[in-house]
Amino acid sequence: MLTVDQVAKFLDSFAPIGLAEGWDNVGLLVGDAANPARRIMTCLTITGASAAEAVAQQVDLIVTHHPLPFAALKKLTTESHDGRLLWTLAGAQISVYSPHTAFDSAADGINQRLAVGVGLTKIEPLVAPTIARDESTGKAEAGATLGAGRCGILERPGSLAAFAERVKQFLQIERVQLVESGNREVQKVAVACGSAGELLEDARRQGCDCFLTGESRFHTALAAEAAGVSLILAGHYATERFGVEHLAEVLASKFPAARVWASEAERDPLIWA
Repeated sequence: MLTVDQVAKFLDSFAPIGLAEGWDNVGLLVGDAANPARRIMTCLTITGASAAEAVAQQVDLIVTHHPLPFAALKKLTTESHDGRLLWTLAGAQISVYSPHTAFDSAADGINQRLAVGVGLTKIEPLVAPTIARDESTGKAEAGATLGAGRCGILERPGSLAAFAERVKQFLQIERVQLVESGNREVQKVAVACGSAGELLEDARRQGCDCFLTGESRFHTALAAEAAGVSLILAGHYATERFGVEHLAEVLASKFPAARVWASEAERDPLIWA
């Protein structure tokens, strides 16, 4: 019988916990590692809708990109939104695992697949990597690097508008937001899924013409314009949801005896009016 522990150990090898940012909360966060994992659902975020889907479908394990809980809890009651979700999942014997930033930076993680998906070549970590170490042993993890984002080269340089069309096609979205830096061509590109405006300066230092991320603050957009780096904002949901869909495929292939799927209930909360 497949157990939660077996799935967790595979996820730890696929997206090593040592790759996670220091502020993150990753790994098995809720549940009993010895419990069966016959039904596994991936999702970007545990919401009321995705939690209800998990309960209705008798899920044993949720693999969520965004951790729940994220911050330390002093109490677990239904007085808070997160408390209600956790109480519901615990009552239904549903375990929760989150790879979050470890999955962002993994060899076959979200940022790598985003870079490949939009057509980049000669892909490298955007932030200079350092060797990740297993916290329990202190030993370096073979092949693991701590490096946020990716940067790479487009084989054929083109306009920002043309590259934006490529992004929309890969992410299957209709609109993106752009900050035009004045560059006539886009060739070297940085990518970082989700909300990664803090990596703009790294993109500038790497000599990138364009930085693709999910969302940023207004002042980050102004900073990009001043730095001469074009900015493409494709949406937090869009730049990460495809990753959890891929993760469901990976888990289904690794554990064919289990039923695995990406949540069908979760949606991007932001819509164009």
